Amino acid sequence: MTFSAQVKENLSKMHNLADKEAVKSELLGYLMSNNMHIQKTKIVYTTTNEYNINRFGKLLSNCQIDFQITLKGKKYSIVFNKKIKIDQYHIEEFMQQYVKKMQERAFMRGIFLGGGSVNNPENKYHLELIVSLPQYRQIVQNILQNNQITAKYLERKNGYSLYIKDGEEISKFFAFIEATFAVLKFEEIRVLHDVKNRVNRKVNCETANLSKTVNAAVKQIEAIKNLQKRGELKHLPENVQEIARLRLQNPDANLTELGQMLKEPIGKSGVNHRLKVLLDYAKKGEKN
Repeated sequence: MTFSAQVKENLSKMHNLADKEAVKSELLGYLMSNNMHIQKTKIVYTTTNEYNINRFGKLLSNCQIDFQITLKGKKYSIVFNKKIKIDQYHIEEFMQQYVKKMQERAFMRGIFLGGGSVNNPENKYHLELIVSLPQYRQIVQNILQNNQITAKYLERKNGYSLYIKDGEEISKFFAFIEATFAVLKFEEIRVLHDVKNRVNRKVNCETANLSKTVNAAVKQIEAIKNLQKRGELKHLPENVQEIARLRLQNPDANLTELGQMLKEPIGKSGVNHRLKVLLDYAKKGEKN
């Protein structure tokens, strides 16, 4: 089962059907999805997710709307009369009027269940909500913005897509629609990703530092050997000769370690200064 299907399974089992206004708000979300189609006098909702179809059936039953469910291949369809009434509204009026007093959490839950999906966060962060009309897209985006959830949108062949690619924003969305399972799973994976990224950054940084140390040591040793060949090393200041001998004897040591090996220990900057003097002497000898 995909992660998206797991989230929808958990949402479909929510025990909130006693709240009539929440039921109608969630139903409104379903009705705005791109999976809803009008065929003459009928409205058809189609999905491959059995939990979607079960939840939608419960919502319709709760509103006392008759429907039929069919299965063709892997696709489930719910069919019901578009002229049916929800309270005092026909379906068309319900879509236009009820949006003014809907419960936003339940409505957005219906949007996700009806026409949404989310990738497995272990692979990448991507949540998408697809509605059928541009005015529905605007309604959904306004609700997200009002609740500090950032989403972008684009027009697709099959509707209007609002999508989120940031892990924290997706987690906020799931918290908003009360998808507890998804929030816990998302946060667990996000924490693991963050730890892994920090470790990788640290390893990369340490590797880069080690590479710099090794490259610098190679240049220093090469300069010292050239000074020895030319017989110039013995004429250098004693403190420079001392650091040169230690560098030859300890090619893997860092500057701090070299400093501690001196007769009179000095710090990293002092060692770096002496080695720089040594390199300058080697360059001068090459020019001469």
